[in-house]
Amino acid sequence: MQSPVTVTPAALPDVLLHVAVVRPVFVWGAPGIGKSSMVRRFADGLGLECVSLLGTQLAPEDLIGVPQIVDGRSRFCPPESIARDTPYCLFLDELNAASPDVQKAFYSLILDRRIGSYELPAGSVVIGAGNRATDNALARPMSSALANRLVHVHLRASAADWLTWAVHAGIHPWIVEYLTQRPDHLWSAPPKTEEPFSTPRSWHMLSDTLHSYGDTVRGERGVGVVELLVYGTLTPAHASGFLAYMKTVRNAYGLDAILKGDARWPAAPADRDLLYFLAETFRARLAKELPADKRHASPAVRQFAFRAKSLLVELAEVSLEIAQLVIANDEDGNPQLPGWFLVDAARDMPRLVAARHGG
Repeated sequence: MQSPVTVTPAALPDVLLHVAVVRPVFVWGAPGIGKSSMVRRFADGLGLECVSLLGTQLAPEDLIGVPQIVDGRSRFCPPESIARDTPYCLFLDELNAASPDVQKAFYSLILDRRIGSYELPAGSVVIGAGNRATDNALARPMSSALANRLVHVHLRASAADWLTWAVHAGIHPWIVEYLTQRPDHLWSAPPKTEEPFSTPRSWHMLSDTLHSYGDTVRGERGVGVVELLVYGTLTPAHASGFLAYMKTVRNAYGLDAILKGDARWPAAPADRDLLYFLAETFRARLAKELPADKRHASPAVRQFAFRAKSLLVELAEVSLEIAQLVIANDEDGNPQLPGWFLVDAARDMPRLVAARHGG
């Protein structure tokens, strides 16, 4: 299931606060973006215990219970985890990955808040969550009867939200700094093959492992360890970028030094990955700081733009291919940098090249 309207992690609690208290909600989203943890934090915020049921590990009798004879009549007794006397948050994780029989068993619980003779206490909330079939995750078609019993909310990953959380959650500073420069590397679409891919969860895992190794990963002896951890948790392209960033950490070789003229683009063949990382960071900086309309550029921004054009010339002398990547369109053919800057760069490039060579 897809939707043209999505919410960020920061906006989700407010949506749940207004919707989940009156109707059951289903949160859709890609694997690893934090659906489960956000539902649990929401429940904690309401002072409700969060009871999680994992759809892939349930059978119908795990919900409706087993029959017992009471006063000569049989009745089903729901399990203790569900049949509670005080309000709670019932979290149906991976609901759409459950078998059709299990999904069917949830019908009355979701719509009528009842299983047999048991009714959820007033003040309880019911929230489901699951991945989409397009994410190459385990998911079954959700029947129209079940889908029509839920309010559907689609969650997207947000680098700004995650970084705000990460700073206070003790995420490794290398990761915070890297994703501040490359927020587009927080998440990548799940691959069609069995390989790691970047998500907020995988970055969190990488942070935990880096913390576990401690100072071992800081010196040159830790290079192999970091490579092992990074390629074991992230999308290969993101892993390569992070390792290039680690070179800047170890060698104090950053884009700011190049912008200030204190360092030059690395030209050694062994630093090709570092050059590529710095060029991508350079492009991201340009996209962030240059306004869409040149008339809105302050004197400082105009000076930055002029410096950027000179750096493009210098980069092209090291690698024309990588310099072209800085100004290239994105995968959909859309410009990544403002049109006025691209026009100015094309116009001024010959003069800047001549100036560099004493022409």
